[in-house]
Amino acid sequence: MPDILPDLTTHLGPLTLQSPLVLAASPWGQDATNLAQAGIGALTMNSIGPDPRTGHPEPTLHDWGAGLINAVGLANPGAAAAVEGLSALKAQLKQHGMVLVVSFFADTVDRYYEVGKTLAAVEPELAEVNISCPNVEDSFGMPFATACATGAAATRAAKAGLIDGGATCPMSVKLAPNVPNLLDIAHDVLDAGADLLTVSNTMPGMVIDVETRHPVLSNRSGGISGAALRPVAVKMVYDLTRTFGVPVIGTGGVLRGVDAVEMILAGASAVGLATVAHRHGAAGLRRVLAELDDWMSTHGVTTLQEIRGAAHG
Repeated sequence: MPDILPDLTTHLGPLTLQSPLVLAASPWGQDATNLAQAGIGALTMNSIGPDPRTGHPEPTLHDWGAGLINAVGLANPGAAAAVEGLSALKAQLKQHGMVLVVSFFADTVDRYYEVGKTLAAVEPELAEVNISCPNVEDSFGMPFATACATGAAATRAAKAGLIDGGATCPMSVKLAPNVPNLLDIAHDVLDAGADLLTVSNTMPGMVIDVETRHPVLSNRSGGISGAALRPVAVKMVYDLTRTFGVPVIGTGGVLRGVDAVEMILAGASAVGLATVAHRHGAAGLRRVLAELDDWMSTHGVTTLQEIRGAAHG
């Protein structure tokens, strides 16, 4: 009898993805269509805000070995200008069996409503509300994700905007790692209308060049991602799925197939990744998928559901 090949089909809330890998929010630009051919399940473009924003001056991204540090500063064309491009990208991704995740942010609660209503015109299959970007504090103040009340208010406004704009898609809220009361914040965000959660956003940090004696980024500080963030994200996924049982996109430091397995064992419905794509492009994504497939075959696992949340036992 022939061996049964592993099935990477992934159920993320009401969505069905061809694989569990989701490209995390980043300015993928022209690379998006190339990355779409790697067999991943979904792609998240960089967060869109209410107004055009140039972000921080270069350098905004640095690979420090154990991960990346970035302070792009939420550069984007503004919601109204982004609709046409996102709609075109959605159609392109659909040709490759992929879902487009539309990510957005705002500087006030009311503007979360405005941006959500505007981006509803894209008819996104999944919306991701970024309430936790760590490298724009000078512009916007503390992230909404650092407190229950502000996190819930932003979530409620974003959901209302999407609905009033005619969108029927599920909505994920992206939470921050550097909070002492993650479960309280998640509870209130879910109560305010989130259907899914994405964890984690980057962790605030700084890397200093010892030769120039200056921080490597123009913004001085930025968000840490990559392997250094993975244990933090794994614990967040574990705690959230064990407590609430909601779909979670586990994001942070997934560079290998076994890293994706770890996230799924912790309870993740899907697995976000970005660093491997920045470093290796579509070839890196294909490698992660192949390694995941090999691990499943070696361990006699035919579907991801068989191992999802197994670490809770």
